[in-house]
Amino acid sequence: MNKTQLTNAIAEKAGLSKKDAEKALAAFIDAVSDAMKKGDKVQLVGFGTFEVRERAARTGINPLTKEKIEIPASKSPVFKAGNAFKASVAK
Repeated sequence: MNKTQLTNAIAEKAGLSKKDAEKALAAFIDAVSDAMKKGDKVQLVGFGTFEVRERAARTGINPLTKEKIEIPASKSPVFKAGNAFKASVAK
């Protein structure tokens, strides 16, 4: 499902116009992104949790040259599915 299909599904299920559903989806994405940029966790009970995890700096190996390289620390967004969501998908 792509963004357009998701927008159409939201519009149909919520009884909104496609334009309003697109605005709602954009607002949701912006709100989650802004919260995660601040380092906050976004928890949707029954659905899941969006959070930022930090990865420590580490030493890696270039597979072509076998040379050791330093990989810098980084932050990456993570989604952890909630139990109710997992159960609904497993059916």
